[in-house]
Amino acid sequence: MTAIAVTPIAAQLANTGFPAILIRPEDPAWDEPAPAQFRVAFLTSRGEFVIEVHREWAPRGADRFHNLVRHGFYDDVRINRVVPGFIAQWGVSGHPAVTRVWKSNVIPDDSVRQSNLRGFIAFAMTGPDTRTTQVFISLVDNARLDAQGFAPFGRVLRGMDVVDVLYGGYGEDAGGGVRAGRQGPIEAEGNAWLDREYPLLDRIIRARIVR
Repeated sequence: MTAIAVTPIAAQLANTGFPAILIRPEDPAWDEPAPAQFRVAFLTSRGEFVIEVHREWAPRGADRFHNLVRHGFYDDVRINRVVPGFIAQWGVSGHPAVTRVWKSNVIPDDSVRQSNLRGFIAFAMTGPDTRTTQVFISLVDNARLDAQGFAPFGRVLRGMDVVDVLYGGYGEDAGGGVRAGRQGPIEAEGNAWLDREYPLLDRIIRARIVR
């Protein structure tokens, strides 16, 4: 196996308690296939919800999500886009250095095998083959998204009551979706900008794969 150089940025991330691997998307550790089925517990500022992932629904999305979770990508991430009656979305890293290396690290599309119904989770995207790290949970039945290529890879197993009360007072203002092209400030400053400008946002404290 080829050794991966530790860059100064990676070392700096490690000193803050974040895994240095977050700055190395080329590391083979990111290519591990997900189990056929697994669960992820998200501890948030509002409480906990659990996602159950089925790899057969969207294999590429499930693999990316599994690796992002197991390497701690979503820890201390703000849930910056909550639109009542639509979706709750997160996935921009709180560290701009991490965002820079993942912004263009896309995965190919999956076929849509499940509908975007209430409680189902899928990756956000701007068009074909543009999924990176941002995901959303449908707060209502959003079957209209199926034809646009949003492929659910899991669903909320428990804790939908927590998802329902994630702070949505800012709507699209706190960066909006990737298609809106308004995430520049988050990408440039990360959590520092969101905490300063939108202090009421809920956050993911940690996400862990559970047995």
